[in-house]
Amino acid sequence: MRINSVKSLGTIAGATILYLAASSNAMAQTPSDVRDLVGARGSSGESQLISRGYTHISTHKGDDRAWSYWWSHRRKRCISVVTMQGRYNSITQSPPFDCGHQNQEKKKDNSGAAIAVGAAALIGALVLSHKSHHHDDGKHHGDKQAEADHERGYRDGLYGKPYHNYNRSDAYSSGYSAGVEQRDHNTSYRPGYGGQGGYRGFVRVNDLIGRTRSDAESRLTGRRGFRMLQSYRTDDQGRYTTYWRQQSKQCISVNTRGGYVNAINSMRRRNCR
Repeated sequence: MRINSVKSLGTIAGATILYLAASSNAMAQTPSDVRDLVGARGSSGESQLISRGYTHISTHKGDDRAWSYWWSHRRKRCISVVTMQGRYNSITQSPPFDCGHQNQEKKKDNSGAAIAVGAAALIGALVLSHKSHHHDDGKHHGDKQAEADHERGYRDGLYGKPYHNYNRSDAYSSGYSAGVEQRDHNTSYRPGYGGQGGYRGFVRVNDLIGRTRSDAESRLTGRRGFRMLQSYRTDDQGRYTTYWRQQSKQCISVNTRGGYVNAINSMRRRNCR
């Protein structure tokens, strides 16, 4: 009897894993009605999506790409469009919750949308701030508590609140880092600025302006953990030096003139690759 029970549990577990894998693959696939738009220019792609019954919900910019979310009322479908270098790089289906809609099929509590709704209720939030792409793997957590921790961390990072991971949750840490990164994109007009990035530890660098080049270099490559990538002269008095900090994913350009730091500018990650 015990062996049969173990076999039954194994069968159930296997079926559950297969179902989750199938659900994940379904979300990752490009819906057939928009498959032809992959590779299209952003402007023409938007016109096509609107003509096909999709409504733009939101857009979030990253280092080298932008994610936009679109909702089809007729199909009850949310899609995520990744734009790179002005063209649609990919189009995938996302949970309805990413478009501000609850899951139309509430039979399966392990769907991303149902988990998101449960997490929203758990933290007392009407709407989750973060989207699928704010997760490292591009998918919402399959656990309500982890999703709630990620959301709380994301909000704290996004709005510049202190890092407060009282549950010692990896989900909170990754959410906080995603929030800080989004905030930095939102405030990219403020050069050289970085918030506190959870375990990734963003560091401020503007205090080095006015110091000698050698002093700034020593501080950056010392305790602050930056690595010099390249340095070149602009003229007899000027020099630009690029630094990268792997832990916090910070790419900066230090401009010196007459041997002193004149300006420090944040750069997109691709400039440090």
